[in-house]
Amino acid sequence: MTYRACDRCAEGVITDVVLDEPYHGTGLGTRALSHLRARYPGFTWRTTLDRRFTRDLLRRMRVPMARAGGNCTHVWSAVPASAPAGG
Repeated sequence: MTYRACDRCAEGVITDVVLDEPYHGTGLGTRALSHLRARYPGFTWRTTLDRRFTRDLLRRMRVPMARAGGNCTHVWSAVPASAPAGG
């Protein structure tokens, strides 16, 4: 999972989710997103993704689409980050 998180406004944007086909439907995507939320408690998460697999996962997890550009008011002074799927 690739994302950007801003500590100043407690907003995050998920920019990529990669999960090999054999693992679709196993709950691994849900676990990865749950781990991300636990790592950043109190953050509001959004996404820039609109692919079928990620759209379904993020809709189930109630992660809305980010506004155009996907930037917080601080224009992401934070460096993009990635978290391994397994945590």
